[in-house]
Amino acid sequence: MLQLHKKLQPKQPLASPEESYEYCRQVTAKYSKTFYLGTLLMPKEKRSAIWAIYVWCRRTDELVDGPQAQLTTPETLDLWEKQLESVFAGQPIDDPDVALVDTLARFPMDIQPFRDMIAGQRMDLYRNRYETFEDLKLYCYRVAGTVGLMSSSVLGIDNNYLNAPWYNNSVYIPEEEAIALGIANQLTNILRDVGEDRGRNRIYLPLEDLAKFNYTEEELFKGVIDDRWCNLMQFQIDRAKEYYESAERGIKALNSDGRWPVWSALMLYQGILDIIAKNNYDVFNRRAFVPTPNKMLYLPVAWLRAQVL
Repeated sequence: MLQLHKKLQPKQPLASPEESYEYCRQVTAKYSKTFYLGTLLMPKEKRSAIWAIYVWCRRTDELVDGPQAQLTTPETLDLWEKQLESVFAGQPIDDPDVALVDTLARFPMDIQPFRDMIAGQRMDLYRNRYETFEDLKLYCYRVAGTVGLMSSSVLGIDNNYLNAPWYNNSVYIPEEEAIALGIANQLTNILRDVGEDRGRNRIYLPLEDLAKFNYTEEELFKGVIDDRWCNLMQFQIDRAKEYYESAERGIKALNSDGRWPVWSALMLYQGILDIIAKNNYDVFNRRAFVPTPNKMLYLPVAWLRAQVL
């Protein structure tokens, strides 16, 4: 990828759109099983578009967290942003770009959320601590709230909902709710990955929260689990759930074919928080995930919510 960045010249020949979408599907299925399950509930064109977005986001994240992250510099991200601009101009540079170019033609989007995500990766180049939640919230918006905005362009808004008399012909776009869902997902990632992140010398839990519960960085690196840690983690879980609740309010405005998959993805991801608590908040030695049989139980509940909420 880094060599392609330097040249910014298309590989010849590039994959066909069908081949590129299939690649994106395989990557999504491999690296985000819970998310992938939710996308399978979408119409084909929309789920393919979501896979293309996911892969671009994953490739962006891997620049600072992937196998070659030690080679990434601010200039690397500058080149990646230039490649993004090329994609938005309809000129793919490599195979995964082909699917995203096609997606942008089918579902026009603003480039700014994509730029904001790259800005979030820039933060990871020079920050490994966050003093306050407000600091962390900006990071969460950039690396995940932006995904909510990107996805909303694909899912679409229900015109019947917009034309309801109580809106007085005003246009309601659930952008805040889309951002809230992204932030909630990122907060869930942070809580699930505390043990993994300490291996990178990163602490995403706000340091002001550690101080509030009289828990130290040193204890986190040692993996100390006591009442202070459990209370700190439950505080973080409650905050993430508040963002999920905020996100729920926007689902009703989506097109009908997007409500069930979004409800499913929300519930499946929120379920990780319950597993963390069930594991006695041990995120140092146990990775929290929702077992497949449990995932299946969420789907009919999500379908019902999509019909009545």
